[in-house]
Amino acid sequence: MKKRIITAIGLAALSIGMLVAVIVWGGTPRHQIAGFETPGRDVAPPKVQLMGARSPLASECAIKPVVKKPGSRTPFVRINPAEVTLDRFRQLQALPPETLTNTARTFTPREVAMIADASNFGDRYFLDVNGKPALLEPVVVIHETVGSANSALNMFRTYHPLDDDQVSYHTLIRRDGTIVYVVPPDKRAYGAGNSVFASSKGNEAVRTNATLPPSVNNFAYHISLETPGDGNNNNRGHSGYTYDQYQSLAWIVSKTGVTNDRITTHRAVDRSRSRMDPRSFDRDWFFTLLNAFPRTNEINPRCTPPNTVMQ
Repeated sequence: MKKRIITAIGLAALSIGMLVAVIVWGGTPRHQIAGFETPGRDVAPPKVQLMGARSPLASECAIKPVVKKPGSRTPFVRINPAEVTLDRFRQLQALPPETLTNTARTFTPREVAMIADASNFGDRYFLDVNGKPALLEPVVVIHETVGSANSALNMFRTYHPLDDDQVSYHTLIRRDGTIVYVVPPDKRAYGAGNSVFASSKGNEAVRTNATLPPSVNNFAYHISLETPGDGNNNNRGHSGYTYDQYQSLAWIVSKTGVTNDRITTHRAVDRSRSRMDPRSFDRDWFFTLLNAFPRTNEINPRCTPPNTVMQ
């Protein structure tokens, strides 16, 4: 009996050791948002720095989507309310003071956790509905609410049993720059239904529901800016976003470890040709602010392969 216990402990330790990985992003990020033209001026981005006392460990992926029977409901991901703290969405990393610009030293946005209803987000998957690999390199997708922040948050916190009604972002940024965390980064937010990311490797999308088109959701981190009052319509533009919103957006994107060539917009990935967000977005100004922050991996939009796959 003692021998069996020791063997079990040894196998468990081996499995944990195989799951722990240190991810380092190399190379120089391109100064552009995918789907936008490259800015006219060339602003040299800072060196990517992944530092700190601890790095957030992603949760375990689900293996593969369950093929549902007609009329059946999607099984929802349940999160213990006790886990809904800022640590569930971002893990602090202490950076050496000498590596920080003045902006990075002084800027600290207000952060609030307000998790979506369990019907409006799901697991990330290791395999797609056809059993093909689904863990693609993460992208950041920038959106806007096209309405008030409160209206969007109320919708995310409302139970939606039907697949077509389920919607969420990982993060929402209010007009005053307040960052509202809605879906944990290792979970799949429903931010872009029919979507494809065009990368240097080709078109990237994952089908996690056999009844819906492929999307970027399985590998995307969705961030939305609250729309100004004059943008609550279908016009092509509006008065734009606040300085505080741009600062908070740059701050949070810098913490995802996502390189510049994998930062995109809802408009760029949308295949329905009906999405224009974020409208009136100043890409040059965003990248200027983004380059003032060191890159970290405090927000980890990844999940680790399931134990059953690793064994």
